[in-house]
Amino acid sequence: MKAISTVLCLLALPALAQEPLPGWAVHSTDKSYDALVADTKAAVKENGLIVVTQAGPTKAAAARGIIIPGNLVIGAFNNDYAVRVLETSVDAMIEAPIRFYVTENADGTATLSYKTPSHVFAPYAQQGGEPLQEIATELDEKFQAVAEFAVN
Repeated sequence: MKAISTVLCLLALPALAQEPLPGWAVHSTDKSYDALVADTKAAVKENGLIVVTQAGPTKAAAARGIIIPGNLVIGAFNNDYAVRVLETSVDAMIEAPIRFYVTENADGTATLSYKTPSHVFAPYAQQGGEPLQEIATELDEKFQAVAEFAVN
């Protein structure tokens, strides 16, 4: 019974993403989960970033006999941004890579979400100053471009 209630709870999570949390960008699409994952990775590369990390519970849960909706976090960044961020704030580098979040919806579609880079780097604004804010703005534009490419 616990596994069923857990699955039902997890199925409801993507619906909550329709009202984004502060600092989040949420992009719904008619694409399937697998298609959106592939298109997000392609869009990351197309926009001059690199998939640095990827992690999600879906496959590991399935290996344990638990079926949950598709769920993957894709960390994206590149070395140019890493060097530039470090020049402004060593502490801010803990936030890299910045992550995209692909979730499968109950109706078979998928959603792409992410915290905007300006939101992610906001706690370091005083330390990193205007140069860090400029980097965050550049990354906001890149992440928006990735999202538009991936969901369309």
